Amino acid sequence: MSLDDPRPGEPADEAYPQLREERIAGESVYQGSLLHVHRDWVRGPDGHEQTFEYTLHPGAAAILAFLDDGRVLLERQWRYALNRSFLEVPAGKLNQGEDPMRAAQRELREETGYQAHYWAALGLMHPVIGYSTESIFLFAAKGLVAGPSAREQGECLELVPLSPEALFEAILKGEVTDSKTLSCALWLERLSSGKWQLDWISS
Repeated sequence: MSLDDPRPGEPADEAYPQLREERIAGESVYQGSLLHVHRDWVRGPDGHEQTFEYTLHPGAAAILAFLDDGRVLLERQWRYALNRSFLEVPAGKLNQGEDPMRAAQRELREETGYQAHYWAALGLMHPVIGYSTESIFLFAAKGLVAGPSAREQGECLELVPLSPEALFEAILKGEVTDSKTLSCALWLERLSSGKWQLDWISS
């Protein structure tokens, strides 16, 4: 079993050393085209030892894209694992070593055909902290210009522009349950109320 830790970066929660779990050893369980499943042996702060299985993920970028009429651009696409379609913001995984904002710009263009003149970083979210290293970088985009999309074969989706009110209503009805979209909706609500501001940069 390897002692090399495959998780990205350094521990970020050094303010709470009393909660830190120590990695004893680990091994690769499965290497797929997207996910790498890993198993670690871990010692908790109380001395108890147990195993954890988790997926290594390259990360992703998601975009809260504003159309000129004030609507936000969403997508509806099928998610095979849950055997249903989801309404969600445009998003996609990062390529190896890719800058998150560049990834967001690429994904917006490829999936929707839109390019944006202005971008702002919204922060970072971790959608499945119990069993994955996935980090999703959130961005806002405005000044959208339509163009041709460049979706991969098999990447089938529908574009669904919604007003902020319609999006909030869909969330209230339980029609939007995707975590990155809910995170973007929080930003949308705070921005709409004027309580939060963004630092826009031109692309």
